[in-house]
Amino acid sequence: MNGNPHCFRLDGETALITGGGTGLGLGMARCLARAGAKVVLVGRREAELKRAMASIGPSAAFVPHDITQLKRAGELISESERAAGAPISILVNNAGIHLKKTATETSPEDFQSVLTTHVCAAQALTAAVLPGMLVRGHGHILFTASMASFIGIPLIIGYAAAKSAYLGMVRSLAAEVSGRGVRVNAIAPGWIESPMLRQALDGDPARSNKILSRTPMGRFGEAEDIGNAAVFLSSSAAKFITGAVLPVDGGASIGF
Repeated sequence: MNGNPHCFRLDGETALITGGGTGLGLGMARCLARAGAKVVLVGRREAELKRAMASIGPSAAFVPHDITQLKRAGELISESERAAGAPISILVNNAGIHLKKTATETSPEDFQSVLTTHVCAAQALTAAVLPGMLVRGHGHILFTASMASFIGIPLIIGYAAAKSAYLGMVRSLAAEVSGRGVRVNAIAPGWIESPMLRQALDGDPARSNKILSRTPMGRFGEAEDIGNAAVFLSSSAAKFITGAVLPVDGGASIGF
């Protein structure tokens, strides 16, 4: 049987990427655009989004938005579709915040803030974009999970709770909507060079050494590694993959 040589292409697709102005979100946006998709970058800082859009080229647009304004999720989808001139067919729930505190120092407000940004905002956007995808019988919803979804990492109880919640969301959503043409998956990045990683590791060489010592490939990843995985999972090459969580981690989740 001859394979489809274009199965990794995303021509005709339109992706909304939250947290798309920097780091992993920008890395995914660049790779999705390179594969032929239109991309809409979403974030709170307009200047950052403009720079990111310029670095991608004419297939990119941006919409400044605070995803923690949960009741405005539908408004964001509409604005993004106007900006792109096409319906959203790929939603990448990527935006997040990092909180590094001991469990006793993490206040209920701290904890709720992390959950709101990661979990509640992703749920609101998913609920807003799904009706159109289901009517069209086509779509892909992608979550950015984490090594914290799998292994115990100290000092990030809120972040670990949020990223672990994504696993349940992916499986429940996939079971609910995959029979109607919408696939749902997650990528679990290992330790990838990004501003968030620097925030977590700068000034903590012991933590950096511990991470690298348990990563079989012995190095940090690059944003493009995550972007290429996003392209694969969003493409027809992955048309029979749903409810999956793909570690892109240099082996960190299985290392010792």
